[in-house]
Amino acid sequence: MKKGILATKVGMTQIWNDKGEIIPVTVLNAGPCTVLQIKTKDTDGYDAIQVGFGDIREKLLNKPILGHLKKSGASPKRYIREFRFEDVSGYSLGQEIKADIFQDGDVVDASGISKGKGFQGAIKRLGQHRGPMKHGSKFHRHQGSNNSATTPGRVYKGKGMPGHMGVQTITTQNLEIVKVDLEKNLILIKGSVPGPNKSLVTLTESVKGGK
Repeated sequence: MKKGILATKVGMTQIWNDKGEIIPVTVLNAGPCTVLQIKTKDTDGYDAIQVGFGDIREKLLNKPILGHLKKSGASPKRYIREFRFEDVSGYSLGQEIKADIFQDGDVVDASGISKGKGFQGAIKRLGQHRGPMKHGSKFHRHQGSNNSATTPGRVYKGKGMPGHMGVQTITTQNLEIVKVDLEKNLILIKGSVPGPNKSLVTLTESVKGGK
């Protein structure tokens, strides 16, 4: 991986291409991100850059974070993330990474935290089958048998059961960038991107190369 950027999800819309076809797109407000730290194999054991994104009031950050930000001359940032790159020689401390790091037609991977859906049953959460829907069955959307009583006499670890659903890190691969608007720092991606509106999205160069 050689390039990446942080963005916030604006929402979904649709645009028309040159052929008159409607393309559903997700609008992302990407960057500008400030390079806060450059890590190399000599100093940290691996190559990476640390970036900050989204301005925030200074009073909302503690002194260690503010001191770290002042080393690069960056203003207080809401999000601080790290990208592991194969080569970091092209980056410098305090450099701004903007939406033009990607171009129309590029293929990227988008990572975000999925929407929370609260406590859900095994049918919705895991896709398990329901019981007979006749009145006399008395078993419609329950969990069902978890295991036999005598042997093993317990529920195996990893058994799919009802529980909290959503709020997980989801990565969608091989998404095509339809348009990059540098003036407004917008990136339009074909299809859906994980997470609700206003949430943080990490865009990186596709690990599979769009194959």
